[in-house]
Amino acid sequence: MASSNGQQINIEQLINCLMQTLSHDINVRKPAENFIESCSNKPGYSQQLLQLIERPNIDATVKLCAAISFKNFIKKYWTVSNDDDVDMINANDRMYCKNVIVNLMLNSDKKIQKQLSEAVSLIGKADFPEKWPNLLENMMVKLNESCQQYNFNIITGILQTVDSLFKRYQYEAKSDKLWQEIKYVLDTFAKTFTELFVWIVKLIPEHINNKQNIQVIMQSLVYCSEIFFSLNSQDLAEFFEDNMNVWMTNFIQLLQLNAETLVTDSDEEMGVLESLKSQICENIAMFAEKYNEEFDPYLPGFINQVWTLLDSLDTKAKYDILISNAIRFLCIIADRGLHKEIFEKEQILQQMCSRVIIPNMQFRESDEELFEDNPEEYIRRDVEGADVQTRRRAACDLVKALAKHFEKIMTEVFSKYIETMLMNYSQNPKQNWKSKNAAIYLVTSLVVKGGSVRLGTTSTSDLINISSFFNNVIRTDLERPEINEMPVLKTDALKYIIIFRNQLPVNEILLAMMPHIIRHLSSPIVVIHSYSAICIEKILTLRDPNNMSIPLIKPENINQHSLQLLEGLFGVWQFSGSQENEYSIKAILRVFSLLREQLLPYFSVLLPKLTEKVAHVAKNPSKPNFNHYLFETLSISIRIACSKSTASVHSFENVLFPIFQTILVQDVQEFTPYVFQILALLLENYGKTEPVPGPYMELFPFLLVPLLWERPANYGPLTRLIQSYVKCCSKEIVNLRKLEPLLGVFQKLISAKSSDHFAFKIIDYLIVFADSTAIMPMMKQIFFILFQRLTHAKTIKYVRSLLIFFSLFVHKFGVKMFYEMLESLQNKLFRMVLEKLFIVDAQKVTGVIDRNTVCIGMTDILTDLDQFFSTTDDLITLWAPLLQCLIAVFELPQDKTEQADDHFVEIEEMNMGYQASYSRLVFATNQELNLIADIGQPKLYLAQKLHQLSIRYPGKISTLISSMSPDAAKFLQNYLLAANVNIS
Repeated sequence: MASSNGQQINIEQLINCLMQTLSHDINVRKPAENFIESCSNKPGYSQQLLQLIERPNIDATVKLCAAISFKNFIKKYWTVSNDDDVDMINANDRMYCKNVIVNLMLNSDKKIQKQLSEAVSLIGKADFPEKWPNLLENMMVKLNESCQQYNFNIITGILQTVDSLFKRYQYEAKSDKLWQEIKYVLDTFAKTFTELFVWIVKLIPEHINNKQNIQVIMQSLVYCSEIFFSLNSQDLAEFFEDNMNVWMTNFIQLLQLNAETLVTDSDEEMGVLESLKSQICENIAMFAEKYNEEFDPYLPGFINQVWTLLDSLDTKAKYDILISNAIRFLCIIADRGLHKEIFEKEQILQQMCSRVIIPNMQFRESDEELFEDNPEEYIRRDVEGADVQTRRRAACDLVKALAKHFEKIMTEVFSKYIETMLMNYSQNPKQNWKSKNAAIYLVTSLVVKGGSVRLGTTSTSDLINISSFFNNVIRTDLERPEINEMPVLKTDALKYIIIFRNQLPVNEILLAMMPHIIRHLSSPIVVIHSYSAICIEKILTLRDPNNMSIPLIKPENINQHSLQLLEGLFGVWQFSGSQENEYSIKAILRVFSLLREQLLPYFSVLLPKLTEKVAHVAKNPSKPNFNHYLFETLSISIRIACSKSTASVHSFENVLFPIFQTILVQDVQEFTPYVFQILALLLENYGKTEPVPGPYMELFPFLLVPLLWERPANYGPLTRLIQSYVKCCSKEIVNLRKLEPLLGVFQKLISAKSSDHFAFKIIDYLIVFADSTAIMPMMKQIFFILFQRLTHAKTIKYVRSLLIFFSLFVHKFGVKMFYEMLESLQNKLFRMVLEKLFIVDAQKVTGVIDRNTVCIGMTDILTDLDQFFSTTDDLITLWAPLLQCLIAVFELPQDKTEQADDHFVEIEEMNMGYQASYSRLVFATNQELNLIADIGQPKLYLAQKLHQLSIRYPGKISTLISSMSPDAAKFLQNYLLAANVNIS
């Protein structure tokens, strides 16, 4: 197989590099990753990885690395998402992979099997069934052979792969194509699958005392249950409706199953029996929710069995997911009012509370261990909404579901429990603090009716007074002088404010408690200082009810606390486990955004802390959220400081340039997009009064190197930086003779649907900011490329961008130049552009600024081109339709959505590390090109220019206007009246 230098890859070198990718030393790891990346671009790479996995006498770690690399390679390159993407895997490699991977997977150990199973799923998502029609049949043949041989390991391996392959049916949007695929699967697989399920269940009595066999058999049943869930997620298949009794009877039987051989020693890890029962609870919950009519006959039996199951389980963590799913089943029944008669008796509700809800709301020893030993996970579950499969969340949801139909009874029942728990706490607070914790959680469950993690509580019950409960029960925990005493209750108090920040009075509670919230930032306990930071951040992002685009909390509200607040937030980083605390940096960003220039006196102390942290995290980026908000904070710091002092720009450059140089030289891919955006922000302080310094100009040629533009994650940030160069130093770019290489970047970006909008961002800036004489010689080539792409791959997005570019060109160079440019490319092309693009697609342009830009361009075309009125041209037939189209654009519904202040910027929770869209820094963005600043109101601009045109061509314009629709003419008359002009 060829390597990056065209020679055969040395297998020993590949093995060594696979091992070196595990190194913590970046100087070892990075070259190995680069070598493997270079190999991945060559034919045969995927074959070599699979062959390496298959070879005997290879270290198991190397094989696992090869399997992971293969899976990642498939994830990255197998699916060619659109016509613009280059297919990195040739047909021979694709065929080879599909021919060998299933057998290789089934004959590998569990760790490798898991990786290859995911790879099969990824390939299947793209190719099954059309391009891989024999996949399912081949696996069914192997299933049959394995059943005859009682080879449980192979059966389990096949079912694992099938489960992985069908998993996407759970979440993909409904479509005819998807349903055709599911129908094919059902027709091919459902009968055999059901028979296999029944056969495996019947094996249980025979193997129940053989620990090894029964574990594998039960794992097969777990996969069967998961496959059943996937195949019924989109709709209830006719086959499964006809065979519901087979499945449900066996599900009930399996929920009743218990055996010594299935009991695990671990109190933490879920065993295979718990996994199976948990999945069955998910299945019946789905049927109760989606297919109630067909499932109704089985409901009473399952309710009794789930109730019995819940009653039999203790507080061990290994039962958490099972209990959560079992309670969720009861939640669905209660929430939908199914078999309401079961729940409406007070005795049943009492039992539900005492035996299911209250026990599962208790703060357990495992929760305490999580609080102390894994605070990040504790926080993720407790305040970030990641507690979907916890006992507490399930119990909370059951309270809400029951309160929906029996609110008064539930409040009466729970009020007694709350009173008892608080009384128990008061008798011995240090000993019985968990009682108060459960009481607070129960109150929260009862009161909150609607809301989200981001917005807080938006709907509440009136049966409990939120403020009174805070003052009577919660407040003392925050006011207690010792900040580390009873830490869980401290966090409960902070969480109460976080949850009810929209309901608690601002002055009496939120601002009054601010000193106490700030005080808890100095606690070394990670959860306490993190909750304090979260609480501050959430309070500062409350929106003013009178103007939802601005903050409710004003600078004057927190000025008196600003120094202590910032010292506390920055001080969090000194504590073990919080050196990169994302909640503190997010709160710091909010404080900077709110106070802005008022922070300048503190910048000499604060900014070194920021830049030192940037230098530190650049060595080993590991916390994406922290790093993103760190760079956002750096961005707003630059905006604040540099707007007042040019000297600040040089100070930032002196500190940041060495750090940025290291990031770029070492190719820290997670951070290069941030570096480009910060550089753009710094660069934009030059060009008007002070020339751009040499280091920026020395960097510019490097930005045009093709390798940088191979990474989609760089497109946005690099384009942003190129725009800054064009805006601030276009003359220097011309003098460096870098317009041609810049045109090369434009060609690269414009060729692909996924990146063409970045190409337009560059040439739009060239139009507006570059010297006309410098760019005009390359304009014909740019127009040619644009029309070539339009012909090759027209999309709505592309046409919108094209119309904006045309409008900017017309406004800058004049419509006569635009007309001549188009006609030089092709006779009557100008007419075609008006007829097929402007008139047809102008109304598809969205966004106030972009729409106004196109309107101004259309106005200039209508009023500045004498060729419309030439006797030798027939363009006049398009004049009235173009004007009518322009009026239609004016009268489109305006986007009245209030643009929130940058203060409220949020980033999406990340699942897969750094993503291209994720690297955009809101506080480093540039303003959109806006012609309105020069023009004023576009409607008045049209009226005035039509008035001037009518003077040049008396009588003609009014005649043309009379051919428009009455509605369009009426709108135009209103514009003329508003501008105080008329048509001659």
